[in-house]
Amino acid sequence: MLEKTSTFQKAIEAVEALDPEAQAILVDIIQKRLKQQRRDDLLKEIAQAESDYAQGNVRRGSVADLMAELDE
Repeated sequence: MLEKTSTFQKAIEAVEALDPEAQAILVDIIQKRLKQQRRDDLLKEIAQAESDYAQGNVRRGSVADLMAELDE
């Protein structure tokens, strides 16, 4: 954990050494990459859900159906 903190601290120091405009550009780049990563993760989850559905591993029903199944 200490090594990660040290790496993180070094990254912060490197960013602080940049001029404000470069820092803003870096923040924008990081935000865009994080959004893309979230989209990629969502696409993987959708693909898994579609696969589960195609294999019959997903059930459909109402809340009442779910509650009845839980009571069994």
